[in-house]
Amino acid sequence: MNIQMLGIDYEKAGIDERAVFSFTRKNMQSALTFFKAQKGILGVVILSTCNRMELWVSVNEKYKDNLYELLCQIKQVEPEQYCSLFRTRKGKEAVKHLFTVSAGLKSQILGEDQILSQVKDALGFSRENYCTDNVLEVLFRKAVTAAKRVKTQVVLSKANQSVIHKAVEKLQQTGVNLKHKKCMVIGNGEMGRLTAELFMEQGADVTVTVRQYHSGIVNIPPQCKRINYGERQRLLKECEVVVSATSSPNYTLTKKMMELSGYHNGLLLIDLAVPRDMENSIRELPGITMYDVDDFPGDSLDENQKKAVAQAKDILRVYKKEFYDWYEGRDMICAVDTIKKQAAADTNLRLTKVMKKTDLREAEKDKLASHIQHAVENTMGKLLFELKGQVSEETYLECIQAMEKILQE
Repeated sequence: MNIQMLGIDYEKAGIDERAVFSFTRKNMQSALTFFKAQKGILGVVILSTCNRMELWVSVNEKYKDNLYELLCQIKQVEPEQYCSLFRTRKGKEAVKHLFTVSAGLKSQILGEDQILSQVKDALGFSRENYCTDNVLEVLFRKAVTAAKRVKTQVVLSKANQSVIHKAVEKLQQTGVNLKHKKCMVIGNGEMGRLTAELFMEQGADVTVTVRQYHSGIVNIPPQCKRINYGERQRLLKECEVVVSATSSPNYTLTKKMMELSGYHNGLLLIDLAVPRDMENSIRELPGITMYDVDDFPGDSLDENQKKAVAQAKDILRVYKKEFYDWYEGRDMICAVDTIKKQAAADTNLRLTKVMKKTDLREAEKDKLASHIQHAVENTMGKLLFELKGQVSEETYLECIQAMEKILQE
């Protein structure tokens, strides 16, 4: 099975190490194009989230290049520096991993909601840039379909959770109540909107930053205030909690900005971005408590969750088998289709003399010929696919090859 995956995630790499290999949509586009241009790579998908970066490729039989070295070339880093943090998976091990990740079974927070849409978006972005292929298309679609079924049939977590839910839980455990607190959310993407909604539910006074050129089209939660992104420093001195969750290549908050802001003692900062949105040296300032995504790990599994995981794996197993069956038979699909069309063409040719002797008009003859063609193709298709379940793989392959040869003569 010519599928490979190269990845780094939270289990072995810290936030700053993961940040080195993270991708924004802009640099992901050039990376996809770069990998797709490599000899032997047929398709590529990049999954880049706060917790992981995974490079997926479909390759031909002769592909021998080192994906990790190519990735380091793009990121302009020395391969020796990070090689111990990466994991390579191939074939069925890679397939199993994608299904497990898509269902949220390998997330920091078991069953978290965002990963499914992230996997789906990764495939879509590759497709938009003409970098996927049939194998990765089917693999990712099957994984997404399986994960959706898990989401609807299995209760993996006590509630729909993401890292911001865990952050709120941690604040509550330390005695922080968000009710009536002045909060600023920097970023109005998916995580920013989720944060604003959750904080509003907790009774906080929430303001969301909006970049000026987006001010007329963004959809922030009802009752949230908005300010221009450039005004965030001015608002800092009024805030008790600030959350930043953007895909910006630059810091949204720096140490110097904080020093000039006149922030009040006891300010809580939560950085949910990878790479970091907030300069790490801000931690050195007095009166500030700062968290990042690695400060909110998932809990250990209780017995009910362990049973739910087993149930989810049973569902995934069914869809993995469907993919394996498709993969193993994909070459035969083209051969079967050719045989069907050749048999139909041969039948129509043999009926030509008979058709000429009929009193049917030309339009009626064409219509009848079309019906005959479809009937022959459907009958041959049924016979050939039913035959697959009646004989060994080796015998089936011999039959297909023999029929192709006979019909071509």
